[in-house]
Amino acid sequence: MAKRKTKFVCQECGYETPKWMGKCPGCQQWNTLVEEVSATGTNSRHVFQTNSTSATSKPEKITAIQSQKEPRLPTDMPEFNRVLGGGIVAGSLVLIGGDPGIGKSTLLLQISAQIADKNMPVLYISGEESARQTKLRAERLGITSDELYVLSETNLQDVITHIEQVDPKFVVIDSIQTIYKEDVTSAPGSVSQVRECTSQLMRVAKSKGIPIFIVGHVTKEGSIAGPRLLEHMVDAVLYFEGERHHTFRILRSVKNRFGSTHEMGIFEMKEEGLREVLNPSEIFLEERSQGAAGSIVVCSMEGSRPVLVEIQALISPTAFGNPRRMATGIDNNRIPLIMAVLEKRAGLLLQNQDAYVKVAGGVKLDEPAIDLAVAISVASSFRDRSSRPDDVVVGEVGLTGEVRRVARIEQRVQEAAKLGFKRVIIPKKNMDGWTVPSNIEVIGVSSVQEAMKVTLGDA
Repeated sequence: MAKRKTKFVCQECGYETPKWMGKCPGCQQWNTLVEEVSATGTNSRHVFQTNSTSATSKPEKITAIQSQKEPRLPTDMPEFNRVLGGGIVAGSLVLIGGDPGIGKSTLLLQISAQIADKNMPVLYISGEESARQTKLRAERLGITSDELYVLSETNLQDVITHIEQVDPKFVVIDSIQTIYKEDVTSAPGSVSQVRECTSQLMRVAKSKGIPIFIVGHVTKEGSIAGPRLLEHMVDAVLYFEGERHHTFRILRSVKNRFGSTHEMGIFEMKEEGLREVLNPSEIFLEERSQGAAGSIVVCSMEGSRPVLVEIQALISPTAFGNPRRMATGIDNNRIPLIMAVLEKRAGLLLQNQDAYVKVAGGVKLDEPAIDLAVAISVASSFRDRSSRPDDVVVGEVGLTGEVRRVARIEQRVQEAAKLGFKRVIIPKKNMDGWTVPSNIEVIGVSSVQEAMKVTLGDA
């Protein structure tokens, strides 16, 4: 008979220990260790095969393996297809996370309806809502497909049984934290349950060729709840971002085995559901103030798409001993670094100034190509001198004040020209090797001082 063994498992990182501790040694988080009971005995899962002839697989030469493209199931949302790399791959397991109420269930229900409208059976499994509650959301979205099956179930074995009976072409699990496996003694949502249930669903997806989308809760820090192992197990990880009090939502890919990462799709929340935003640059710039000091436009690459956004800066004398440095939409550590370069290399006295930098529209930017735009916006606010409203600035700033080259400069300039901007300031090293569009002026700069002279007229 198997013995029952007690262990404590961290709900953040999966660290296991035989005794309770207030602070997890793995992730350094407090009060995350939860007691779980596991059965141990002579039947161990880790049994080594002594017979070498029992192996069913054998190594192959990589030149002898035949390559083929993964079959994809396109949806009626080009933005959703873009994030996944061209459509839903058969047999893939995709994890989508986001804040409560951001629209994850709405998005997946709309995708399910679009696939069901193509006469393909779809199974939508909700562990958080009843079938009637899902029906109410479907009525609000105008969904009336006969091929869309709704199931309210949390038992993993029953879920797999229904998948075998319906034989769907697409499955949604909302959410993985509510699904439980009977032979795992811990509570639903724990590390053991999430790990075992995801592993079982992955085997179902791969063996039957059914794409399965699972919804994951997020922590207060914004990461998907549960162990990081969950993100390593799935084929793709999508984050659904946005402010609950704004209508725009951003679907971002942070892992994708079948496409590029950091791809972005933008949606707008309407009463009848989510609607695609096909030209996000116009949306982010539509409320821009003309001729305001501290404002500049930058072209950032989000995956394979260039997006024009406005960066705003406000510089004011500090009322405290230590000046404040705050940023929204970009890394907070980047602001003091760029301000130090401006003070040392451009002669701006910023050590007694508070700095507030924001990316308008709620977008989060993390590429180095926005450095020069941040520097120009800070200098513009400090000098109280505005740049031309039809300027776009792109470039990475080094600690010696040089402006370094960035990737995909041709796509950035073409996007700026398409939206009617007249001038683009780029690194001088990016001037060669491509053809400049005829309807826009491109100026190459090699230092921050030179960029300030071009945009703000500083000597």
